[in-house]
Amino acid sequence: MSNTNPLLSLPIIGLGTAALGRPEYINLYQNPEERISKDIEIYQKNAIEVLNFAYENGVRYFDTAPGYGSAELFLENWLQQLVKEEQLVIGTKWGYTYTANWKPNATTHEVKEHSLNKLNEQWDTSKTLLPYLNIYQVHSATFESGILENKEVLNQLYELKNKHQLTIGITSSGEQQNQIIEKALSIIIKGEELFDCFQVTYNVLEQSLKKIFPELKRRNKLVIIKEALANGRLFPNKQYPHYKSLYEKLQKMATKYEVGIDAVALRYCIDSLQPDMVLSGAFNCRQLEENLKALNFN
Repeated sequence: MSNTNPLLSLPIIGLGTAALGRPEYINLYQNPEERISKDIEIYQKNAIEVLNFAYENGVRYFDTAPGYGSAELFLENWLQQLVKEEQLVIGTKWGYTYTANWKPNATTHEVKEHSLNKLNEQWDTSKTLLPYLNIYQVHSATFESGILENKEVLNQLYELKNKHQLTIGITSSGEQQNQIIEKALSIIIKGEELFDCFQVTYNVLEQSLKKIFPELKRRNKLVIIKEALANGRLFPNKQYPHYKSLYEKLQKMATKYEVGIDAVALRYCIDSLQPDMVLSGAFNCRQLEENLKALNFN
């Protein structure tokens, strides 16, 4: 890596803000009463409460994106009330635009665009998160979007990287995740590897990352794990009868250690891979409190 590791010495569980910033995001409501009004002011109040709770409980990495509705704005408002003493790192992304306008029944909730115009447009907003903003990522890099071949965009990312001392990365998922990572690793501008951070899917059900993880660490790349709870599929659900045996094993471990299945799943990601960061996608303080128990059992 060309830049200093911005995650060095931070607690390994960070907070993703997707569920805090827009209604009807992929998130599991285990208790019906946890649903809240779709009013934006109520959402911001909830977001500030969760961000405060996270900070008070040691979380120092916060992941956001323009595609997460008002998450960046909520985070910016929260930062303004924060006492600027301790190290705190923000990571954001570009490439998705939230289009649902807080309408849960909207036909389209987000639009993906990996163009130079979109990069410049979203950077103009996201840069307000400086100086806390250290990690800037392509949101959901794919071969289809052409991002990894777009020299205009790649050169602009290189300029931002050096001008603002950013760690540039990609987020990725799906069957081609490893191939996308390999391609990103091969991109060199002016003799320097462009991408130094990889926010990727890894969990009990999806472990293909293990194949390329040693190469990422050999090159001193940052690895941030997303979807550690497999978008809720690790919780017992009658819709997934083929996971019955897995559910029983997870519940057995949760009972043994007196934590929830979520804590077991997060701890699995930490211990089996030893990444730089694992993201919680908690929607409220109760969920985050349960997630953080992953750090407190042996």
